[in-house]
Amino acid sequence: MAAKAKRTGNSLSRRLRFPAEEKRLPWLPLLLDGYAVIDTGIDVAMRREEKQRGSTIACRQGCDVCCRQKDIPVYPHELVGIYWYASEQLGSGIREVVKQQLAGRQLGSPCPFLVDHACAIHPLRPASCRQFNVFTTPCAEGEDPYYSRRQDVLEPLEDYLDRAFAGVLTFYGVKDKADQARAVRTIRRQMLNLQSYDWSKLLAVMERPAAEHSVT
Repeated sequence: MAAKAKRTGNSLSRRLRFPAEEKRLPWLPLLLDGYAVIDTGIDVAMRREEKQRGSTIACRQGCDVCCRQKDIPVYPHELVGIYWYASEQLGSGIREVVKQQLAGRQLGSPCPFLVDHACAIHPLRPASCRQFNVFTTPCAEGEDPYYSRRQDVLEPLEDYLDRAFAGVLTFYGVKDKADQARAVRTIRRQMLNLQSYDWSKLLAVMERPAAEHSVT
């Protein structure tokens, strides 16, 4: 079933909903809740910065330079979401392209989920992708504005990211939230790089018959 974006009662932004899948996969609501928190933090930070600068964000549809960077942070709980979305939610055409890109990955390749200048897993893209936004001008080919013009990179509000991480502590086996700050730091230390991650397991899942795609 297609995702539906909904603004929740506590003013969180764009909380996507997959009703049937959320009943089947207990981790999915936690992940979607976390992304809604992160998106809200981005909206808040962006509105503040745009007001101070008197200009809007430079990122536009079709921009994909950030998808070609050598470092794209991703966390284990986000990988589970990517596995599920790529194996169960992609249309057949995009699915085949993603499979080809996963199979043919080489050092320096763009993100394997970049298809026709767009993110094939956009609803379940990692927090790092959601948070990366720039002002003034779109990124030039090969540019990493974090180093070339740091002042133009939107500074995310870390409190929102910490709140999102706190919501998925059970994924990491953390049941005692008495020392939540320490638990969140534990999650941060498990950061991986999407670009150097071994995607062969996902490819194997995507090549199975449709009835066997379930990610539990």
